[in-house]
Amino acid sequence: MLYRKFKDIDVSALGFGLMRLPCLNDDRKQLDMKKVREMVYYAMEHGINYYDTAYTYHDGESERIAGKLLNEYPRERFYLATKFPGFERERFLRAPEIFQEQLDKCQVDYFDFYLMHSVSDNNIALYMDDELGLMDYLLKEKKAGRIRHLGFSTHSSIGNLRLFLEKYQDAFEFCQIQINWIDWSYQNAKEKMDILRGYDLPVWVMEPLRGGYLASLDEEEEATLRAMRPNEGIPAWSFRYLQQFSEIGVILSGMSTMEQLKDNIETFSQFKPVSEKENEALLTLAKNKLAELVVPCTTCRYCVSECPQELDIPEILETCNMYAFIKQITNIPRRLQPLGDAGDPRRCIACRSCESACPQNILIAETMSKFGAKWKLGN
Repeated sequence: MLYRKFKDIDVSALGFGLMRLPCLNDDRKQLDMKKVREMVYYAMEHGINYYDTAYTYHDGESERIAGKLLNEYPRERFYLATKFPGFERERFLRAPEIFQEQLDKCQVDYFDFYLMHSVSDNNIALYMDDELGLMDYLLKEKKAGRIRHLGFSTHSSIGNLRLFLEKYQDAFEFCQIQINWIDWSYQNAKEKMDILRGYDLPVWVMEPLRGGYLASLDEEEEATLRAMRPNEGIPAWSFRYLQQFSEIGVILSGMSTMEQLKDNIETFSQFKPVSEKENEALLTLAKNKLAELVVPCTTCRYCVSECPQELDIPEILETCNMYAFIKQITNIPRRLQPLGDAGDPRRCIACRSCESACPQNILIAETMSKFGAKWKLGN
């Protein structure tokens, strides 16, 4: 396992993101404990020491599972990260209560890493509201030793990222952003990296495979990459792409199967960053793919709990993207029918509650309207 030096500790370059764990009966709240325990054991035995959870992952169960499983190991063997769920004003008013709840669920006395979760254009005002006082509270907990390192994850626009850092530049020790060879340009990751360099902030990476979207490519795209590295797996290319950046510390992967875990650990056993030629090839592939991409959904599922119609928004958006690539209308009803009412975009009432929770700032209501009007689902 490769490690990165952060302050006075060594963190594994591969972090285990506990947001897409194996479930029973496709129920995100019913985790397959046997499989999850086996994956955590394998990760521990093969050098992963960074585990990332959040208040909202798996509808609130991820932190509980992290506590249950990591408690089976000595505290010094792992670094645990979780996040404050800054999606609703009411939660800011309950920050001490929520923080204690997180400690209890995770069965720890302190968090090694604690983040303001998903600082975005639609919630940055809450994070920066001095009257709500979240920053003051978190700094108090840091001083008390219940937070060892404070950071934030962000999907904000460039302007708001600058504004946020100007106000809080002395408070944060690291920043977590979405970087992959698609989002280097599409989500302005390059410009965000430049800004963070200016503040000398180490970078943590989320969505290196864009929610699994980059784990497999079409035949022609894969052939292009295999011609340069015949023995390299397709998912590994995304990690090799990130290895070229010295300021990147932990690269998080939300692994769902033992196969994914083993493959990623094998990748992170060697430092083999892309060459200049390989980097250019990936960015050319990205340019071509972006010409067809419909919506940049990463299936984080933050939107689902906000939907009064209980629509499976990520599945509908993924189906929308699928059509953009395969151009087969007949596949649409077949894919969405098993979801019943949850898979019918025509049931969207355009309340836009989901959009307030979307870190990608997707115009979900508009997409649902266009998608529902174009295909007559259920026939």
